[in-house]
Amino acid sequence: MDFYVYILRCNDGSYYIGHTEDLELRMAQHASGELGGYTAKRLPVTLLWSESFPSRDDAFTAERQLKGWSRAKKEALMAGDWKLVSQLARNRAGKGSSG
Repeated sequence: MDFYVYILRCNDGSYYIGHTEDLELRMAQHASGELGGYTAKRLPVTLLWSESFPSRDDAFTAERQLKGWSRAKKEALMAGDWKLVSQLARNRAGKGSSG
Protein backbone atom coordinates (compact mmCIF):
# COMPACT_ATOMS: atom_id res chain seq x y z
CA MET A 1 0.00 0.00 0.00
CA ASP A 2 1.26 3.44 -0.91
CA PHE A 3 1.12 6.50 1.31
CA TYR A 4 1.08 10.05 0.00
CA VAL A 5 2.46 13.42 0.98
CA TYR A 6 0.59 16.34 -0.53
CA ILE A 7 0.63 20.11 -0.71
CA LEU A 8 -2.59 22.13 -0.89
CA ARG A 9 -3.01 25.80 -1.68
CA CYS A 10 -5.63 27.34 0.56
CA ASN A 11 -7.98 30.17 -0.40
CA ASP A 12 -5.79 32.67 1.47
CA GLY A 13 -2.72 31.66 -0.58
CA SER A 14 -1.09 29.67 2.21
CA TYR A 15 0.12 26.10 1.78
CA TYR A 16 -0.94 23.07 3.80
CA ILE A 17 1.13 19.88 3.86
CA GLY A 18 -0.19 16.52 4.99
CA HIS A 19 0.06 12.78 4.45
CA THR A 20 -2.49 10.04 3.92
CA GLU A 21 -2.99 6.50 2.66
CA ASP A 22 -6.01 7.49 0.52
CA LEU A 23 -5.35 10.70 -1.39
CA GLU A 24 -8.76 10.86 -3.10
CA LEU A 25 -10.64 10.46 0.18
CA ARG A 26 -8.40 12.97 1.96
CA MET A 27 -8.96 15.58 -0.77
CA ALA A 28 -12.74 15.12 -0.43
CA GLN A 29 -12.43 15.51 3.35
CA HIS A 30 -10.43 18.72 2.97
CA ALA A 31 -12.84 20.09 0.33
CA SER A 32 -15.87 19.51 2.55
CA GLY A 33 -14.25 20.92 5.69
CA GLU A 34 -14.85 17.57 7.41
CA LEU A 35 -11.36 17.49 8.93
CA GLY A 36 -11.75 20.85 10.65
CA GLY A 37 -8.62 22.74 11.60
CA TYR A 38 -6.41 24.78 9.30
CA THR A 39 -7.88 23.98 5.89
CA ALA A 40 -11.54 24.11 6.97
CA LYS A 41 -11.11 27.82 7.71
CA ARG A 42 -9.40 28.45 4.34
CA LEU A 43 -11.67 26.80 1.77
CA PRO A 44 -11.58 26.13 -1.05
CA VAL A 45 -8.31 24.24 -1.25
CA THR A 46 -6.47 23.05 -4.37
CA LEU A 47 -4.13 20.07 -4.62
CA LEU A 48 -0.85 21.35 -6.07
CA TRP A 49 1.52 18.42 -5.55
CA SER A 50 1.65 14.87 -4.23
CA GLU A 51 4.12 12.03 -4.13
CA SER A 52 3.75 8.41 -3.08
CA PHE A 53 5.93 6.64 -0.52
CA PRO A 54 6.21 2.94 0.30
CA SER A 55 5.41 3.30 4.01
CA ARG A 56 3.58 5.58 6.43
CA ASP A 57 6.89 6.27 8.21
CA ASP A 58 8.50 7.42 4.94
CA ALA A 59 5.52 9.67 4.14
CA PHE A 60 5.48 11.14 7.66
CA THR A 61 9.22 11.83 7.51
CA ALA A 62 8.81 13.59 4.15
CA GLU A 63 5.85 15.60 5.47
CA ARG A 64 7.84 16.82 8.48
CA GLN A 65 10.78 17.74 6.23
CA LEU A 66 8.61 19.71 3.79
CA LYS A 67 6.92 21.59 6.62
CA GLY A 68 10.34 22.96 7.54
CA TRP A 69 11.05 24.23 4.03
CA SER A 70 10.68 27.85 2.94
CA ARG A 71 7.81 28.83 0.67
CA ALA A 72 10.27 29.34 -2.19
CA LYS A 73 11.72 25.86 -1.76
CA LYS A 74 8.22 24.29 -1.69
CA GLU A 75 7.38 26.16 -4.90
CA ALA A 76 10.58 24.95 -6.56
CA LEU A 77 9.70 21.37 -5.58
CA MET A 78 6.19 21.70 -7.03
CA ALA A 79 7.69 23.11 -10.25
CA GLY A 80 10.13 20.18 -10.43
CA ASP A 81 13.09 22.59 -10.34
CA TRP A 82 15.60 20.42 -8.47
CA LYS A 83 18.45 22.82 -9.24
CA LEU A 84 16.61 25.61 -7.41
CA VAL A 85 15.62 23.27 -4.54
CA SER A 86 19.29 22.44 -4.09
CA GLN A 87 20.34 26.10 -4.33
CA LEU A 88 17.76 27.17 -1.76
CA ALA A 89 18.89 24.39 0.58
CA ARG A 90 22.49 25.59 0.34
CA ASN A 91 21.45 29.21 0.88
CA ARG A 92 19.49 28.33 3.99
CA ALA A 93 22.33 26.20 5.35
CA GLY A 94 24.71 29.09 4.81
CA LYS A 95 22.46 31.51 6.70
CA GLY A 96 22.42 29.24 9.74
CA SER A 97 26.19 29.13 9.99
CA SER A 98 26.83 32.88 9.88
CA GLY A 99 26.72 34.69 13.18
